[in-house]
Parts: sequence; structure tokens; C-alpha cells
Amino acid sequence: MSPLANAEGAILPTTAPTSAPAGSTDELIGEGKAWGLSTSVDLQDCAPETIRDRNHIEAYVIALCNLIGMKRYGDCQIVYFGDGRVAGYSMIQLIETSLISGHFANDTNRAYLDIFSCKGYDAVVVVEFSRKFFGARSSTSSVTMRF
Repeated sequence: MSPLANAEGAILPTTAPTSAPAGSTDELIGEGKAWGLSTSVDLQDCAPETIRDRNHIEAYVIALCNLIGMKRYGDCQIVYFGDGRVAGYSMIQLIETSLISGHFANDTNRAYLDIFSCKGYDAVVVVEFSRKFFGARSSTSSVTMRF
């Protein structure tokens, strides 16, 4: 039996997040509307030199923030750690409306990016820009309105 099956008061979502509709998100986020927009981008077959270069990752964050109109809050944190299949850089950039994070897996040449903001942005632009910036041959993504 699942440990949550009889856990009284367990913190579980009361409503599932909903997928973001196509089009502008600006009118969907704000008081009395969604709290924010979350985009997860998985990049496959990235150019190895792009995900293994701290300066390249930092340049991505700066360019992405400029592209989608997000104001960076503080310095981008980029740390290399891990062994084997999980070795690679991880990145966190606070933005005034939330954060951008990512992990870059050397073993598989993949990148896992998350952009969350309570200010609207074009998720399609984020996905395409990220794919091109890291030279990914393919990508998958999901976009969720957060309430």
C-alpha cells in the first residue's frame, strides 16, 4: 500500500495544473488569473561543447532573459558537480518574476531547462531559442499555467 494512501493531511495538489493555451499569455496571468507560466524544455543531442562551457551557459541565460523581457536578479549561479551519468553543470538564475534553472548532462549531451515566471512570455520562443543556442537535434517541452 502506498504511504500516502492513509496519510491524513498530506500535501497533495487539489487541482492539477492546466496546459497553457496557444497565443499570448499576458492576458492570462495576473490578479484573479493564473499565478504564472512554467515551461520545461528537454534538449536532446546538444552540441557537447555548448553544454560543457560555463561561459556559454551564462551567455544563454543573459540572452534568454533579454529575449523574453525578464530582469535578472543577481548573478547567475553555475556549478559543476556529479559523477557518471549525472555529471555536468547546473544553473540557477533568479529573475524578478521568479527563476530560470537547468541541468546539463554530459553523459547524454542533454539539457533540462525550466523557466517559471509570474510575467507572461512566449514559450514557443523559449523552446526554439534554447534548441538553437545549444545546437540540439531535437527537443520536447511542456508548458503549464500555474494557479
